[in-house]
Amino acid sequence: MVYPRIRDLREDKDLTQKQMADILHCSQQVYSNYELGQRDIPTELLIKMSRFHKVSVDYILGLTNEK
Repeated sequence: MVYPRIRDLREDKDLTQKQMADILHCSQQVYSNYELGQRDIPTELLIKMSRFHKVSVDYILGLTNEK
């Protein structure tokens, strides 16, 4: 559930993976691996994503459908 949500949140803001990676200070390949579920997302990046997208970490993790 996590991986489609971070992709959807990124696409809702019309950002590329590269742009999102720059915001999170990681490479595009690393960010792509997060979206594909090939790499676990570190807690600090989950927090950065939630703040950037103005949603809860629980929403990103799929624990709630309430943003």
